Amino acid sequence: MSIVTFGWPLAVLLVVLAVAAAAMTRLAGLGRASGVLIAAVRAVVQLAAVSLVIAVVLRSLPLTALFLLLMVIVAAGTSAWRITGSLRLSSWWTAAPIAAGLVPTMVLILLSGAMPIEPIAVLPTAGILIGGAMTATSIAGRRVTEELTAQRGSYEAALSIGLSRRDGVTLVAREAAALALIPGLDQTRTVGLVTLPGAFVGVLLAGASPLQAGAVQLLVLLALLLVQVLAVGVTIELISAGRLPVGAGPLPE
Repeated sequence: MSIVTFGWPLAVLLVVLAVAAAAMTRLAGLGRASGVLIAAVRAVVQLAAVSLVIAVVLRSLPLTALFLLLMVIVAAGTSAWRITGSLRLSSWWTAAPIAAGLVPTMVLILLSGAMPIEPIAVLPTAGILIGGAMTATSIAGRRVTEELTAQRGSYEAALSIGLSRRDGVTLVAREAAALALIPGLDQTRTVGLVTLPGAFVGVLLAGASPLQAGAVQLLVLLALLLVQVLAVGVTIELISAGRLPVGAGPLPE
């Protein structure tokens, strides 16, 4: 079953959507319009490349594992840039929260027997979880660094009364980092009422029953919650330990 017809109407529609989003970004003063256009072009190129590669990748678990490793690397680089504004070596610690969320969650899913250890099942599921971990890491890292920059005096006051660096960071920024969990929590709370997420729709269009589609989506949503909680927690610990740089410079001990 196809819900999108390939052809010139689709191509024109995609261009119109991208240009309209870029124009509104500029008019609303929300950033550079070029950023939206570059993201749209990258999406086209990347999806075209993935469409060609995915058929080969899905032939074996080793190839699937290598493709997932590539996804983790790209996700870590994206989070590193969002949090630190650079891709220097110390910024690549962002791979840790992404892996810390993904690995135990996928191991739990596969050991349970609820999902077959087949590329066609593992790749899309792990891909969704990597994306969720990346988003949580980026948001938590940005919020923690922004909070520590804005409230550096409060952090230093915490140290002056004998709190450790870790306790100081926790006191000042943990609540801000928790904001990274809000999108996942809201999506889980409103699933089926406000939105029908991609996993549900994809399984449904593949010919499964609505009950099966709902079970898959429930598994993905609850796995995402665990992934994001782990990613946020590890991100805070990395910043507390001085592994990830903070915008205002090194934190005093």
